Amino acid sequence: MSQGTLYIVSAPSGAGKTSLLKAVRQRLPELKVAVSHTTRAARPGEIDGEHYHFVSKEEFAKMVEENLFLEHADVFGNFYGTSKLAVDELLSTGLNVVLEIDWQGARQVREHYPAAVSIFIIPPSVDELENRLRERGQDADGIIARRMAEAKAELSHYPEYQYYIINDDFDRAIQDLTTLFTSIENYVSPGQDLLRKILPDLEDTPS
Repeated sequence: MSQGTLYIVSAPSGAGKTSLLKAVRQRLPELKVAVSHTTRAARPGEIDGEHYHFVSKEEFAKMVEENLFLEHADVFGNFYGTSKLAVDELLSTGLNVVLEIDWQGARQVREHYPAAVSIFIIPPSVDELENRLRERGQDADGIIARRMAEAKAELSHYPEYQYYIINDDFDRAIQDLTTLFTSIENYVSPGQDLLRKILPDLEDTPS
């Protein structure tokens, strides 16, 4: 049986990554999204084992100590990690697997899986990203300001990825992501000139 393909999908908070992946999985039910472990509390509607494996900081630290994570990171004071065993088991059965992780996790994963396909979701503009965060109505101004600072830091790492999707039209972005998962040779990423126009305040070289 052939090995499945591992995809890395990253984006700043508010870029629409989770909604896009949910929509694409409805089209491609055979595509598997690895369920991450996290120490943050479940949000309304989230189900343990489906959206995340919700664990305590003590449990998470033990898993790190036992080297059970393919990647893990501290995001806004909460920890997130992807189980090595879960990913390897899915790939070994020939299934394609998606990791929904940040740039830190992407770097760690590429060390273990150099052939992984990396995709970055980009908002129409930095201003639109802030509007989306505010429209959620979930966070106070201070939290939004912190999320925007983190988002800009995340965006600065886009050159590390192979493919880009600009989520300015949701339906088109769904189609673009579907194409990447099913016939990658037919997808053409937006050019660097367009990306620099959308993200004019970011450094070209990430830290």
